[in-house]
Amino acid sequence: MTTPKQFLAQAAARNNAEWCAVMSRSHGLASEFGDEAWTAPVRTPLYYPDAVTLVSGARPAALVDRIDTTAPGASIKDSFADLDLTKAGFQVLFEAQWIHRPAGASATASDLAWDVAGDPDMLCAWALAWDDGDGIADLFRPELLDDPTTFVLCGHSPDGGVSAGAVASLSDQVVGISNIFSKDGGPDVAWPVVLDAVHWMFPTLPVVGYERGDGLATAVRHGFEPVGPLRIWLHG
Repeated sequence: MTTPKQFLAQAAARNNAEWCAVMSRSHGLASEFGDEAWTAPVRTPLYYPDAVTLVSGARPAALVDRIDTTAPGASIKDSFADLDLTKAGFQVLFEAQWIHRPAGASATASDLAWDVAGDPDMLCAWALAWDDGDGIADLFRPELLDDPTTFVLCGHSPDGGVSAGAVASLSDQVVGISNIFSKDGGPDVAWPVVLDAVHWMFPTLPVVGYERGDGLATAVRHGFEPVGPLRIWLHG
């Protein structure tokens, strides 16, 4: 019997896999959903896994066969932290927790105005703020604006610049949050404006994502609960 937390972890994993598919597609990369996992046969964009398990107990051999382990950097998101991929040449990169926040939960008021990036210039401004000088802002391409399930949330400082934000990914049962950031004040500044936006846009949907370490503690302060572990495995 599936518990409520197991159901939420599975919904969060599916939502995250759908976002990974969108990001890969925006880079011109094909991928596919199977019964046990989402997989991409070639290397995915930076920071994105080559596979995300969708159910507990996925078969490691079948999973590894569907991705490219010959090129450096292959990774798998073990959504239920129940696989052993060491025999296939993987090691654990990090562990984290899926998180959940009930639909309609109240949020701390934010001083930042927000909107959704609707053109390439605004997406570029968001990506540069997210990037914070690391030189990888082009990870977020204009093709993302064409996806009906993807919403790039921009929190604006008084001068109109992007100072905080996140990506909201809509699926059937939940809305997922990823890439949350704030240029000043960290996630404690970002979460209120992001949750305000999500509550206004999707008032009937639970909010999910995953965090670890200080990011997990911050999410809990803003009304999230951990609902299950995950692991990221890296090849090599």
